[in-house]
Amino acid sequence: MTAPVLLVLGAGPGVGLSVARLFARDGFAAVLACRFDTEAEPLAEQLRGEGFDASGVGVDLGDPTDVGRAVAGVGDRHGRIDVLHFNPSIFRQADPLRLSVPELIEDFTVGAAALLPAVQAARPYLSEGARVLVTGSAAADKPWHQAASLGVQKAAVRNLVTSLDTTLAPAGIRAVAVQINGVLGEGAFTRERVAEALHAAATRPASAWTPHVSYDG
Repeated sequence: MTAPVLLVLGAGPGVGLSVARLFARDGFAAVLACRFDTEAEPLAEQLRGEGFDASGVGVDLGDPTDVGRAVAGVGDRHGRIDVLHFNPSIFRQADPLRLSVPELIEDFTVGAAALLPAVQAARPYLSEGARVLVTGSAAADKPWHQAASLGVQKAAVRNLVTSLDTTLAPAGIRAVAVQINGVLGEGAFTRERVAEALHAAATRPASAWTPHVSYDG
């Protein structure tokens, strides 16, 4: 059998890379997806330099067709996807009186709606025991008015995870959103600690499953 596969959408040098490292230590092949190949490959190279199986791929999360292409490409290449980690968010400093509808839709598309084509494309490669993991935020409940679109993204993606988990559960596939109730990089919310919380949520036994987990530090 081939190694299990982790695909991180919206990977970056912070939480995304740290989550990939934890799963790589578990024996997963890690695929890190960024906007451009030139952004993804250096991240993958860091993991390869540590002795792990890793690769990078470019994907435009604002384009549902490209999301489907990239995810299906990973599935075709590896024959499986075991953990799909949805990690993107768009931070746009604009309060509700300055945020335009096109800007809100653009941010929402990347930070929430892109999860739909990602899971739809991944579904043929998800087997019993596979997991959909989403990085959530306290902004879902307590949005900062100066970045109004971020709260919309996080509230929407959390809601979507509930529907995904219910839909996928009969096949033994589960979805979870981990709400990070703190400021990334401060105190107990370093990228490593947050990554540990995400990893722990995705690797829980099915008997203890809930579609939402809070990380309070």
